[in-house]
Amino acid sequence: MTIISGADALNALNDENTGVASNNEFNSFKSGTKYFVKVLGTSDLIAYYSYGIFKQVNSFVAKNPSKRDRYGNPIENLTPWDKAWKYHKEQSKEWTDEHGQEASKYRARQRFAMGFYDLTSGELIVVDLSKNQAQGVHSVIRKFEKRLDKMAFELTKEGQGTSTTVSLTPVMFPDEDLDDNQRANLEKAPKEFDKSRFDGILYEMDDDEMIEKLVEVGFDVSKIGLDAPSKNEETDEEDYDF
Repeated sequence: MTIISGADALNALNDENTGVASNNEFNSFKSGTKYFVKVLGTSDLIAYYSYGIFKQVNSFVAKNPSKRDRYGNPIENLTPWDKAWKYHKEQSKEWTDEHGQEASKYRARQRFAMGFYDLTSGELIVVDLSKNQAQGVHSVIRKFEKRLDKMAFELTKEGQGTSTTVSLTPVMFPDEDLDDNQRANLEKAPKEFDKSRFDGILYEMDDDEMIEKLVEVGFDVSKIGLDAPSKNEETDEEDYDF
């Protein structure tokens, strides 16, 4: 799996051309969510390419990732899902036709995990953002970079679908807008974000499982030169109780 952190993640975030066992998880960040947070640094994020189909296959990253060009397109060591994307993409005349729509289902999208200190719980949190959302949030962080240690922010998500917006807004009147607990946590917040909070937060899928998921959603993997797992193999795996 390719995870980009620190300065390299910032480069990916600002580049307009780019499209494990752990208890760590993303914090809930559905529409209507509001967090009061402290930003602990300007590079508390990781970048990754995520696959998945809404309501069919949960988001995952490739254990054996492909090599991508500067635009984010897979060019070498393609994963099974990259091959499914390429199969439909090459037959598509425009993104709105049938093959274009099918290609979009299997395309990996660059996303960002960003870390904050939650003033309500007094815990570190990590939220999952699209590239556009992360760029908007990070532009605010950069704007107030020299005063982050003294500031609180409101992190919100509103809207649905393509109209979803994520905002990071300075809390202008902490004495009025924060409760006693939040103000206390603001004062005792850690100096730095613990980067181990990112460890294992993404679900890694190997090639065999990726093929299984393609079969489950109805893609004929023989079209991309792959074999579907046999029922005998699936049965043998299920016989073992780990």
